[in-house]
Amino acid sequence: MTHTSHTPEIVAGIIALLLVAAAIFAVTKKVKAPFSVVLVLVGILLAALRKEYEVFSVLGGLELSPDLILYVFLPTLIFESAFNLDAGQLRRNLGPVLTLAVPGLILSTFLIGFILHLTTSIPFTSAILLGAILSATDPVAVISLFKRLGAPARLTVLVEGESLFNDATSIVLAKIVVVVVIAGGTAGFSITSGLIDFTVAFAGGLLVGWVLGLLTGYVLGLVESDPFIEITLTTVVAYLSFILAEDGFHFIREDFHLSGVMAVVGAGITLGGWGRMKISPSVREYLEHFWEYMVFVATALIFLMVGLRVDLHALWTNLDLLLWVLVAMLISRAVVVYGLTPLVGFFKLTEPVGIRYQTVMYWGGLRGAIAIAIVLSLPDFEHRETFVALVMGAVLFTLLVQGITMEPLVALLGLNRPPVADQFARAESALAAIQRALDRIPTLLAGGMFSGPIARRLEEEYATHNVHAREAINDLRRGELNEEQEQKLAFLQSFSEEKSSYLDLYNKGLLSERAFRQMLMLLQLQIDALRYSRECLTAGMLKRRGWRFGPSLLRLMDRLRGLRGWAERIRLHTLAYTYETNWGHCAGCSTVLKYIQSLERLDSVPKWALEPVHEHFRKQHEEAQYNLDQTTEQYPEFVAATQERLGRRMLLLAEEEALEEEVEGGVLPHSVAETMMDEIAARRQALKDMGVARLRIEPTELLSKVPFFNKIPEGEFTKLAARMRARSVPPNEAILEQGKSGSSMFLIARGVVRVSHTEEGIDLDLATLMAGDFFGEMALLHDEPRTATVKAVTPCSLYQLNREDMQSFMEAYPAIREALEESDRKRTAELKSVTRKPWESSKTS
Repeated sequence: MTHTSHTPEIVAGIIALLLVAAAIFAVTKKVKAPFSVVLVLVGILLAALRKEYEVFSVLGGLELSPDLILYVFLPTLIFESAFNLDAGQLRRNLGPVLTLAVPGLILSTFLIGFILHLTTSIPFTSAILLGAILSATDPVAVISLFKRLGAPARLTVLVEGESLFNDATSIVLAKIVVVVVIAGGTAGFSITSGLIDFTVAFAGGLLVGWVLGLLTGYVLGLVESDPFIEITLTTVVAYLSFILAEDGFHFIREDFHLSGVMAVVGAGITLGGWGRMKISPSVREYLEHFWEYMVFVATALIFLMVGLRVDLHALWTNLDLLLWVLVAMLISRAVVVYGLTPLVGFFKLTEPVGIRYQTVMYWGGLRGAIAIAIVLSLPDFEHRETFVALVMGAVLFTLLVQGITMEPLVALLGLNRPPVADQFARAESALAAIQRALDRIPTLLAGGMFSGPIARRLEEEYATHNVHAREAINDLRRGELNEEQEQKLAFLQSFSEEKSSYLDLYNKGLLSERAFRQMLMLLQLQIDALRYSRECLTAGMLKRRGWRFGPSLLRLMDRLRGLRGWAERIRLHTLAYTYETNWGHCAGCSTVLKYIQSLERLDSVPKWALEPVHEHFRKQHEEAQYNLDQTTEQYPEFVAATQERLGRRMLLLAEEEALEEEVEGGVLPHSVAETMMDEIAARRQALKDMGVARLRIEPTELLSKVPFFNKIPEGEFTKLAARMRARSVPPNEAILEQGKSGSSMFLIARGVVRVSHTEEGIDLDLATLMAGDFFGEMALLHDEPRTATVKAVTPCSLYQLNREDMQSFMEAYPAIREALEESDRKRTAELKSVTRKPWESSKTS
């Protein structure tokens, strides 16, 4: 018995549809038509041709099923959208997004249901189900239009963010209502249990996606520039999060599931925000292209198959019902957008959403794949086929009417123009390119390949372009900016250049992920402060707003014996991190200062607007350079090791660039180059923690300078040094405090400390100690309150020796105890004639 497989027909059909999609994309790109709209129209045409001509029968094996949409296409579309969503913009606009996506969708569901129940013969519960299906928006066509027109970023986030969240809301809500419809009424249905199921599915799905996103990001951080592994991991997490949420919790209850859409949203946003920097720089751009292509394939197949699935006869038969469905959709959408969105601004949950944005959000609420997937997945009941026809008709209307008219609407509202900053960036880039071309003309003449007349003609042509480019900038300035806006724009452009420099340093491995994230966060705070409070904060001001309890916590850890080692590790890593951020800040400011000089040469920004910007970054550069110099003075070994690491990293980058050039030129085989690249990657990995490892300073030389330790044989210094604990102290932190007991003495390896005594409310400075000095040695004998306070003047590296660690040495070498006791007696005798209390500190000669 032979078995006939339909696989070849299915594969042939998919290939045919992809060829058609590629042709459509080429045409729509040239004529600037909505891609998804044309796909549906061509799909309808292909469905008609399939009935008439045998050659189109290859498309007969393709069927648009709910599982195909939900489990194959949807994770791709949702993940790519969430991954590329601006996390910062989403966070700032989470109020209106969630308001429209959850309460807004629920309100829309009941409004559509009530209107249809009142105007048609559809029962109430069934009408509510249809309302839940039709309330999910699908802005694929709108978002592609926004990208082409350069619409404001906030508008894009509002439209796309609402769609991401309300897709999940619609699916979960529809599943709850289906149970009621199949049961034949609301008997036995509890609103409380429905709300609980909805909340668990929504929040639980988001939690699953967030956890999987974190785990994937952690694994991505361990992978070094391997596109196959990194792209595979993102693909796996997109589909695994959906499948795990939808079908992975049946062990709790057979019908228990979470929202797969919310799981993909959680994973995508987590990886697109926090996890993006975990992806290797060489893979990041390739990954974005990969997901763009995946979305192209999914979009093309979905909308072509929607067109193939449309039954024009069924639409005509249900035309009266469809008209009421469209009226209900438009009314409910208007109530939700124009009614709920202003409330978010009224309660000051976020920046108010203007009427122009609301209008675009209203008309841009297209319906698409989610609605079709839900309606096709409905079980058999009285109105199923009618609902399929109505949903198909509603999707067609939103695509063909709203989709086609979106571009004129956006233009009419004046939202098709990029932000002023983007317009200036484009104009200045064009001017810089023209100026670069003008500067290249003498090179053409020097090469002897062009005659003088040709060079002069080209020079005249580009000189004219130069004049026009300057006029365009001046027109923009006169039409869009006043003096305050001009200066703010200059700052924002400079901050953008600073951000680019940090990204470049991170991609080259010259900044760690921790430092890069912190510097970007501080930079974003500066940008937000400039935009909303008109105050340009410095990096130093922002750092002072940081966590103030760190030093106190470290002092507490120092008092707990088991945590002292951890406290010191934290201090050492903090020092390395501080040096790295100052170095990066210094490099970033240098880049911005060069950028400002280029603007001055182009004369594209008035000098009076650039002067405060130049002064700001000059001061920032000086502050960072001063901090670097201070660290170099206090920790020369650490700085030398760090500079060596950075230098070696730059040289490895140069080696990689040379290998890439050899491969492109065909000199070096690709397989050989891969092996050599792996060797370079291994050498780069070995450099990561080099700076911190070199912070430790051997204490044996310091011990040899302490008089009462010269009784110990030279070979025993190593044993005593092993008992000492390194400690780093930031400026102005108290090492010893007057009146508090202690059991440790300290040796200064790096830095300066000041000893002071308070008597009758008067502070007296007793001594200033520096590298090679020691203090607190009497605590090795007595458990008495300290008689002085010792504070770090500069960043200090100390070695701490406790009384209990000295006991065995004093027992083995009684001369040490005798020397300490003799020193104690001499000090007591010397201080008998002094009115103030003795201060417990010494200094070596």
